[in-house]
Amino acid sequence: MTSTPGSGGPTAAPTPRRSDRHEDRPHTTPRLRRRFSRAERLVHRTTAALMLLCVATAACLYVPQLAELVGRRYLVVTLHQWSGLLLPAPFLVGLASPSFRADLRRLNRFAPHDKEWLRAVRRRDFRPGSRPSGKFNAGQKVYAGWIAGAVLVMLATGLMMWFTGLTPLVWRTSATFVHDWLSLAVGLVLVGHIGMAFADPRARHGMRTGSVERPWAEREHPLWKEEE
Repeated sequence: MTSTPGSGGPTAAPTPRRSDRHEDRPHTTPRLRRRFSRAERLVHRTTAALMLLCVATAACLYVPQLAELVGRRYLVVTLHQWSGLLLPAPFLVGLASPSFRADLRRLNRFAPHDKEWLRAVRRRDFRPGSRPSGKFNAGQKVYAGWIAGAVLVMLATGLMMWFTGLTPLVWRTSATFVHDWLSLAVGLVLVGHIGMAFADPRARHGMRTGSVERPWAEREHPLWKEEE
């Protein structure tokens, strides 16, 4: 006997299970590799926003043309002070994330291949395989260490300038000198950092979404798997 449409007879087509329908879809995740967790991306974004606010307000305070254009000096000073004071906050909150702490350990560890990477950069050697790196290359490790030290120095000198009664005049004068020139160096380094980010859209995509393409990871960070 033939079954009618919709009946459960022997000739009725079985309804695929949810898992079967899911397996029929093309898989794209194997081509992606997780690079940054959501906590790490939030730390990066909030730190970047505070840093850019510091640099922008500093420019308004020290460049006369910008000061005249913006005006409201008291508001600019207040924004500059509080954005600088809050700059370490995302880092401290991010320490609660295991993935953030794991990447900090990677950034703080210099391996022999990192020295090889720096030598290749100094020789301007662009051959494939001449710049081995793990999850982070030597340039990223140097940048992370430098910017962390600069933030601490800027915070200490800024506090001396803000709370004038804490230190003698000669200290405040020296702090102002260091703060001003270091802020210029930080601004230049940030411009270079942003320029390199725009030059590598795949790395920028990884910071935005948290995942990168496996071919890119294997080409740019061939020792990443060995680290894990």
